[in-house]
Amino acid sequence: MSTHISAPERVTGRLLLPSLCFVVMTLAVLQTMVIPIVGTIGTQLDVSTTAAGWVLTANLLAAVVATPVIGRLADLHGKRPVLIAVLALVLVGSLTAALTHSLALLVVGRILQGVSYALFPIALAVLRDEMPLRKLIGAMAILSGTLGVGGGFGLVLTGLLTADGADYHRVFWFTAAFVAIAIGLAWFGVPQRPRSAEGSVDWWGAVLLATALVLLFLALTQGRSWGWGSPATLACIVVGIAVLALWWVFENRVSAPLVAPRLLTHGPLLATNVATLFVGIGMFVNFLACSYFVQTPREIAGYGFTADVLSASVVYLLPGAIVGVVAATISGSLIRRFGPRPVLIAGGMVGVAGFVFFAFFHASTWQVILASAVINVFVSLAFAAIPNLLMAEVAPQDTGVANSVNSIVRTVGTSIASAVLTTMLATYTIGATSLPREVVYIAAFVVGALACAVVTLCAFAIRLTPTPTTTVATSRRAEPSRLTGNCADGGGSAQEKQHETPAQSILSADC
Repeated sequence: MSTHISAPERVTGRLLLPSLCFVVMTLAVLQTMVIPIVGTIGTQLDVSTTAAGWVLTANLLAAVVATPVIGRLADLHGKRPVLIAVLALVLVGSLTAALTHSLALLVVGRILQGVSYALFPIALAVLRDEMPLRKLIGAMAILSGTLGVGGGFGLVLTGLLTADGADYHRVFWFTAAFVAIAIGLAWFGVPQRPRSAEGSVDWWGAVLLATALVLLFLALTQGRSWGWGSPATLACIVVGIAVLALWWVFENRVSAPLVAPRLLTHGPLLATNVATLFVGIGMFVNFLACSYFVQTPREIAGYGFTADVLSASVVYLLPGAIVGVVAATISGSLIRRFGPRPVLIAGGMVGVAGFVFFAFFHASTWQVILASAVINVFVSLAFAAIPNLLMAEVAPQDTGVANSVNSIVRTVGTSIASAVLTTMLATYTIGATSLPREVVYIAAFVVGALACAVVTLCAFAIRLTPTPTTTVATSRRAEPSRLTGNCADGGGSAQEKQHETPAQSILSADC
């Protein structure tokens, strides 16, 4: 029996993956474009660097608060409307930041931009719903690789836009244009589907989780300026842990939790999320340490390359980002042939090799470029494998919230890397200068290697749930969902159920 596919549906099908990749690239660019210009923002707004640092802190706090809630809303009310609504908020934030000369309003703009962290889990959920099975794994690999290498492109774009001390507003005008294009692509490239899931948002759980994460992230991001042993930092840590414990108890007692505790304790998911944490650490150590290292004046410090922001971005970071894109495009084929777990193991080993090489060999330009490129291969392979590992264990109707949790874990990793690295660079300096000692960078590269080693060990520990007579998805419909505790057969569209069995069977073949 032949089926007729209308012209709009064919156009949507062709636009789907490119549109989602551009949307995810928007998130990646927003994550890193502001990092190199915090000092510039402070100078041009005539505020301290500590005050200007809130453009980063506020963005992260908004991300950890909004991402799980938005992921749940996407699961309940449809991915396309929620995706477009998130992009609209990000556009408002970008325009606010571009138009204002007030630090307070700039922080408001960055808060609105922070909801962009939810774009990646929603995009993965859309792919799972819409992509043909034969293309699903490769498409997820490309989408995930876009996030992994997009941050490098964000740094490159910042270097181009702010060369020679140019107005920092250029960056936000660029992001506004970028987001506007993303909205157009999402509007025409992501199909509208009827609401298929039922339920509500666990708002009390959301409030408790948001409170705990905000307090813990405040301690993590502000600990250096407040003092790691200061009453404010310690209070944030203690109260944050207490509220997190209260959230855990509460989520175990409600029938439809925002984030089911099983999601955080089930063996394969736990190992995957721990791996994600250390992938985030390794990725940001590479971005930040490489960028700062090459900008160090050699004539004063005895190392570095005296590069400006533009040279650091184009000469040292861009080649690695390009290599990462190539690795992302082939990672889908590797996952189809070998499975996501071996690819994650191989990626972790590649990362260890890259960071070890960086620690011992960083005196020449080609050495830095090579090391950064190898590390970007690790990032692309890891980002491609992890969503496939998650989806092998998660029912389709819970894809959004599951990937949202994974995104928060990755954000925690990047924040830990940023906080630890900046503290080390500011603490161990050369004489009376503000330049860090070379051994600090070597230590950072060693930390990156250790992070990649942990990723490899986590991958070895992952065992996807096997079923001897049925597929993972088929057996899951007959038992309580690991995410919600409810039967997973009740929700989900016909297309979701069509995807569920073969896709998860392919992914679980590695177990």
